[in-house]
Amino acid sequence: MPELVIEPGGAERLYWEGLWQYRELFKVLAWRDVSVRYKQTVIGIAWALIRPFLTMVVFTAVFGGIARLPSDGSAPYALMVFAGLLPWAFFSAALADASGSLVGNANLISKVYFPRLIVPTASVIVAFVDFLISFAILAAMMAWYRFMPGPQLLLLPVFVVIAFLASLGPALWLTALNVKYRDFRYVIPFVVQLGLYVSPVGFSSSVIPDEWRLLYSLNPMVGVIEGFLWCVLGEQSRIYLPGIPIGIGITALFLWLGIAQFRKMEKSFADLI
Repeated sequence: MPELVIEPGGAERLYWEGLWQYRELFKVLAWRDVSVRYKQTVIGIAWALIRPFLTMVVFTAVFGGIARLPSDGSAPYALMVFAGLLPWAFFSAALADASGSLVGNANLISKVYFPRLIVPTASVIVAFVDFLISFAILAAMMAWYRFMPGPQLLLLPVFVVIAFLASLGPALWLTALNVKYRDFRYVIPFVVQLGLYVSPVGFSSSVIPDEWRLLYSLNPMVGVIEGFLWCVLGEQSRIYLPGIPIGIGITALFLWLGIAQFRKMEKSFADLI
């Protein structure tokens, strides 16, 4: 008979191993959410292109046309806005989709055991798919303006990974809290809307006074957006280098807090839902 050895921390290790064992369920949930998202819509997946494009048009008209905020260097204002809007749209969609994912899958969670972390993570993947689709508009705009990116474009996947992790941490935290406190579903849209205007989407972060740049970098999406702009616009966009490690540190902190809060409340999800 094989010998069973119980070690400290063994349950935690088995949990993360279980995530890998349930990877097929993760794929099924992610694909289901992607297919259902636009299944009964008239124009289907084109919504992933229309929403960020219309937002870019509004921001360009208001901030660039009326407020006349400066662009980065000689880069077209619309291109700067859309390049900054892409990571923010992914972040906001990830929070919105993941926050209600457990409640939306109440029947599945209350009847079958599996690592609950799979559900909100699959929702973040759906937002990530929209994010990738929206790159088609960015490529078309760069061709329209005849704007050729530089070699720093090769670093864009690095900032994509940071954007994904920056979205996953708060999404897990809010998802867990939304199960117990349902009024978070009203708080999240307000927080997302507020964050849009304090992040460098409709304006260049160069307008922020130098003495406030470090404090401004505590918003983890600031470094991500600046990184995107630098990768796409090249030398036309100035990246605030001290803010990058600060943003990565805040991202890591939120990711740890999100996972810790989720794991702490996970055993009570079936009862609360």
